[in-house]
Amino acid sequence: MPCAASRETVKRSALWPSAGYGYCASHHRYFWGFRLYLLAGADGLPIAWCLATPKLGEREVAQALLDHEHLLVEQGWVVLGDKGFAGADFQGHLAGLGALLVRPDRKGEPRRFGSLGGMRQWIESTFDTLKDQLGLERHGGRTPAGVFVRVAQRLLALAACICWNWQIGAPVKRSLIAYDH
Repeated sequence: MPCAASRETVKRSALWPSAGYGYCASHHRYFWGFRLYLLAGADGLPIAWCLATPKLGEREVAQALLDHEHLLVEQGWVVLGDKGFAGADFQGHLAGLGALLVRPDRKGEPRRFGSLGGMRQWIESTFDTLKDQLGLERHGGRTPAGVFVRVAQRLLALAACICWNWQIGAPVKRSLIAYDH
């Protein structure tokens, strides 16, 4: 979640104690701002989330988020992640919570789960909905509280649409096309 584009903006921003520089692999560029960590259901319904400085490791932030929301993680849960969540410590931590980590295999690892392309598409499409239709990257927050509230607004809008789509029996639960005016 970028929050500033120039060094001058970063210098005078009220976000400087909380935000940081990080690399966005999908855009192939560095940014200054936060990373959004999202725990969501298979239909994209946000369950828990946090914002963190990009300087922190994603396994550590995800572990802290899961520890904080440990009551939500039930025995037998499957947690789908990307290759960045590889590591015996993180996998062991999830196993201690009663969950199984499913992620793509790294090069040189034995084949475990096969192709996860279809399931990975669930994750990417949820973030795409947040970024494009709900304008998450154009949040306009100027203070930590402002960024937090604007992210929460978008996640609440996504959750409301998914819940409503469940109630009306829409075939695609995360579709926001009917509400995109």
